[in-house]
Amino acid sequence: MSVTHPQGFIAAGSTGGLKASGKKDVAVVVNEGPLHVGAGVFTSNRVFAAPVAWSRQVVADGRVDAVVLNSGGANAATGPEGFLDTHTTAEHVSEALQSAGLDVSAGDVAVCSTGLIGERLPMDKLFAGIDDAIAGLSAEGGPVAAEAIMTTDTVAKTAVAERDGWSIGGMAKGAGMLAPGMATMLCVITTDAVVDLAVAQLALKESVRTTLNRLDSDGCMSTNDTVLLMASGASGVTPEASAFQEALTAVAHDLAQQLLRDAEGAAHDIAITVVNATTEHAAEAVARAVSRSNLFKTAIFGQDPNWGRIISAVGTVPEDVAPFDATALDVRVNGVHVCKAAGVGEDRSLVDLSGREVAIEIDLHAGEATATVWTNDLTHDYVHENSAYST
Repeated sequence: MSVTHPQGFIAAGSTGGLKASGKKDVAVVVNEGPLHVGAGVFTSNRVFAAPVAWSRQVVADGRVDAVVLNSGGANAATGPEGFLDTHTTAEHVSEALQSAGLDVSAGDVAVCSTGLIGERLPMDKLFAGIDDAIAGLSAEGGPVAAEAIMTTDTVAKTAVAERDGWSIGGMAKGAGMLAPGMATMLCVITTDAVVDLAVAQLALKESVRTTLNRLDSDGCMSTNDTVLLMASGASGVTPEASAFQEALTAVAHDLAQQLLRDAEGAAHDIAITVVNATTEHAAEAVARAVSRSNLFKTAIFGQDPNWGRIISAVGTVPEDVAPFDATALDVRVNGVHVCKAAGVGEDRSLVDLSGREVAIEIDLHAGEATATVWTNDLTHDYVHENSAYST
């Protein structure tokens, strides 16, 4: 049941009319406690939306009681008026929750928005959607909330991790602009474990670093990327920090893979693993360079194991970032050793790219560190969908 699987959370989704399609576009998630721990990770894009600016302030004290999310408009590049709209949204949520008997301050309400950049939200429609959502809040409302935050997504994304007496639930949206610096699109994760702010924030950052932050679908970073973690403590169980980290990473990884599989127009899901690098940072930099090569991505779409495009992308990474001997590179595509010592390896015709899953392994022979970045191919459908996005 997504974000309402853990004890202490209620949620709902509603239709405010922000989307021309008439589909659900407003979601609310509320932490009923007894704990109200909140942590967040946000986009590193220097151009960030008003809801990001607001929500950074909300999580600064480590408390989040509720989050309201809307699709159908990003409220980014909207100036002071857009920030005032976000502030007013939090106040409206607070007042509506108080009327429903829940004591929630506006300063403890995070706000997330997604959609077209450069247009202010129709506040009357947003408020109507908020009111309807709050009227329908329930412990079964997680799946509907996940549906309400979809934009170009074709399916809702939810995940749950059950542990001994406690659990973690999550929902996410995203199908394009998936190239995060610190997070990826919109994601809300909840837990009924008893965790303090230090454990929550550290675990969230580490989980995002190796899962959501390694998703690089199209090289385009959003202005609105937000990952929020709320802990209710309702289970009464305090897990070891390592156990909490493991479960949180499992949920984040599950959500990241769902985002990858639903990437706009994608025909292949690609895991690019760099091995034997000097550092994890070096391995990630090399993998990300390949993931952002349009020549590589179009080759995979055409089922062409053109390893020359892979090693040429590897070579763009500066030596001070990733030291390696360019004459020693090895590349495997779906297990076939197509490139040996930066030269011809096994017959490339042995590579089967007819399936959805593609595994690229790049051996730098420079150290012992490893990292994986997940991406997808570049297709006609991706170009078509994004060429017509705002029209």
